[in-house]
Amino acid sequence: MRQFTAVVNPTAGAATGAAALLGVARLLREAGADLETVYSNSLDHARELARTAGEGGRIVLAVGGDGITGAVGGALSGTDTVLGLIPAGRGNDFARALKLPTEADAVARVLLEAEPRPVDTIEVRSAVHDRTVVLGSVYAGVDAVANHHANHAGLLRGSAAYYLGGLRAVAGWRPARYRVTVDGTEHTHRGYTVVAANSGFYGSGRNIAPDARIDDGLLEIVLIRHAPRHLFFALMNELKSGTHIRRPEVSVLRGTQVRIEADRDIPYGADGEVEAELPVTATVLPGALRALF
Repeated sequence: MRQFTAVVNPTAGAATGAAALLGVARLLREAGADLETVYSNSLDHARELARTAGEGGRIVLAVGGDGITGAVGGALSGTDTVLGLIPAGRGNDFARALKLPTEADAVARVLLEAEPRPVDTIEVRSAVHDRTVVLGSVYAGVDAVANHHANHAGLLRGSAAYYLGGLRAVAGWRPARYRVTVDGTEHTHRGYTVVAANSGFYGSGRNIAPDARIDDGLLEIVLIRHAPRHLFFALMNELKSGTHIRRPEVSVLRGTQVRIEADRDIPYGADGEVEAELPVTATVLPGALRALF
């Protein structure tokens, strides 16, 4: 029977995470599985706990949202340790990309019965973060500002926090000039953002890169050019369905590595947590992580 270690961050969505874990834990133990729970006090600590559990041959469960999922999954990238998810966060975008269920019995069934499958991860390098590995996407521009606002939105959660964060970010945004180098080919771009996506979803269910696949060894690089603010808000609404990519203001490139630079200090983010400034280089790591889904 499988042995699990659940990594929980008690400072981020504690009540939601604990409730989600409680229901799944009961079902895992009733099925005969071994489950231990460890609590982290930071994402770095979560990475350390995940590595230690993995070295002991245990399946590591990330309990929470995209922040702890990215931290734990990134720490296990390049190892033989298997990752499982108990979605309990604000966005749960990587869980959404894996098409994971949310009901406790269905989550437990995946963890007990699914066979590990390889998925890609993203190596992120910048002056601030010498090397970080994340799972979902790297985004540089107005969405990084919006995510910062969403992370400090108080009692607001989920889509409401991201929508309010987006409104605040767009209101104060002026177009940036980007230099985007994909597999050695340079592209210039003036606008709102550049997103390097492994998972198609970010920002609590917004389908930024509809054609992204977590196991194809490629990044979908989405560029949103400058447009009037009213048009940008319309485009934001289209992110729910992914139809924004049909607009002439949106371009999509594909490659294994992208370097993003800009003409001024522009923030970038990754998996809802990593926050720094350009330039940044993102490189896909094909099949580097084994996950249950």
